[in-house]
Amino acid sequence: MQTAVLPPPSAAFRIYAGFAHLVDKLQPLFALALRLYVARVFFASGLVKLENWDSTLALFENEFHVPVLSPQAAAMLGTGAELFLPLLLALGIGTRCSALALFLFNIVAVVSYPDLSDAGIKDHVLWGTLLLVTLVYGPGKFALDRWFERRQPA
Repeated sequence: MQTAVLPPPSAAFRIYAGFAHLVDKLQPLFALALRLYVARVFFASGLVKLENWDSTLALFENEFHVPVLSPQAAAMLGTGAELFLPLLLALGIGTRCSALALFLFNIVAVVSYPDLSDAGIKDHVLWGTLLLVTLVYGPGKFALDRWFERRQPA
């Protein structure tokens, strides 16, 4: 039986392998940046709702048509979710659960506001996609979830 002799890797392959290694090393920073970006979007929206509660209630009574909930309950729960879940996401606490909850919240937001512009829909698609990336691939190394995992007895 003969053993095949492979040629040495080409320069192009070595460049690609080096690039892939660099990208792998940057993955934790990318995951953190992704979490912080999405968290900022939702948290800022929650702050705007909190700053002018009368306008928020009016929006939920006249514009946002959340199924099942009264406008007051939807406003309270929605604002609370937009303030609390992004904090968890940014810190990396219960990251996958936070990402899933915000993903579902994002869907409810799109369904509840029938006059959403095409640009608004594109924003929500982007945020939903980024939340799914976090849900599927996890929070990365720079998350308190990782610290909690290491603290658990084996």
